[in-house]
Amino acid sequence: MTLTATRNDAAPSGFGIAEPPLKGIRIIAAEQYGAGPFATMYLSDMGAEVIKIEPPATGKGPAGDSSRQSGPYFLGENDSQFFQTFNLGKKSLTLDLRKPEGQAVLHRLVAGADAVLNNLRGDQPAKLGLTHTALAKVKPSIVCAHLSGYGREGERANWPAYDYLMQAEAGFLSLTGEPDGAPTRMGLSIVDYLTGITTAFALTAALLGAARTGRGRDVDVTLYDVAMHQLTYPATWYLNESVETTRRPRSGHPSVVPCETFPTSDGRIFIMCILPKFWEKLCELTGLGELVEDPRFRSNKNRYDNREALIALLDAALSTRSTGEWMARFSGQLPAAPVLGMGAALDNPYFRATGGVQSVDHTARDGLQVLSNPIRLDGRRAEARSGPGLGQHTDEILAGIGYGPDEIARLRAEQTI
Repeated sequence: MTLTATRNDAAPSGFGIAEPPLKGIRIIAAEQYGAGPFATMYLSDMGAEVIKIEPPATGKGPAGDSSRQSGPYFLGENDSQFFQTFNLGKKSLTLDLRKPEGQAVLHRLVAGADAVLNNLRGDQPAKLGLTHTALAKVKPSIVCAHLSGYGREGERANWPAYDYLMQAEAGFLSLTGEPDGAPTRMGLSIVDYLTGITTAFALTAALLGAARTGRGRDVDVTLYDVAMHQLTYPATWYLNESVETTRRPRSGHPSVVPCETFPTSDGRIFIMCILPKFWEKLCELTGLGELVEDPRFRSNKNRYDNREALIALLDAALSTRSTGEWMARFSGQLPAAPVLGMGAALDNPYFRATGGVQSVDHTARDGLQVLSNPIRLDGRRAEARSGPGLGQHTDEILAGIGYGPDEIARLRAEQTI
């Protein structure tokens, strides 16, 4: 199927939140790569000032967040499209937290901050003084959020962790793909992103508590816990009925039929008849009205038990028209969606018309295209701003917490910043 998009790279009206809800909140983030930066980018989009702590150059490898070196598409030195994806709207401070002077800078920052977030390995926050125990003496109301693979305690605290490993151990691969195929991961780092969003929510909740009581706390969210929690109703079925959900053909629903992909004359379409009224509407719109009263398909259980016969009938009907023709016929009446490639999804006229893409200014790329935050406040999306250059705001931030030019020069000479 071909989708024709009207390209409009200029941001449509509706960007820029008049009074962001987190305006005035300062968050210090010792973060890198995906999950942690994804969390703080949400907070930045909601108006928080996010100060991203990045390691300075020490002669032992590249400085800064490792994602600055993630190719293949770079934006000059120490920047990449990958880095920009997760770090829009933040400030960058280069700081070595392993040094005493680095800890002194951190404490001055915390005195004027509301939260500290890290996505380090579980055994690192205590070593780097990023816990509430370490920082409450500076500011009792400080919230310390820890996003790690397996938590800060227990036998896996010092284990490295990545999204794909979580998908594997949490059973995601066993639920994805065709029944006769190999276990398959989801094509995106979904556990990283879900953990980032969960951490952003948890940190915001803790900030509300601290505002009410004057006491901060540690907040822990792990990739592993989030991955396991996402097993949702299949987990409930297994825990209570010892039923292990398996993969269904065509990405089908484990218990509802028809709810899967179907071939059309030029592609595929996903149809979801979750409710009886949608099953009846599908029959009507495909010219198969007689199937509504067919005893083989009268109830969802009947349709499930006679799936192969039903799918053969639907395949024959749906393959007579293009995906675009079926979508025009189904629109607003039947839950259906075209099965698109990523390019077609991003060029979808509906996506562009709703403000899904924005352009930001970047020194290495005029009109860098980025995705918009999905949250709308008062009908408007947050206005995207480019991610920072490495250490771009170091002098500004240090001056703001009382460091003079000579002190800043000394810290730089000592490679603390």
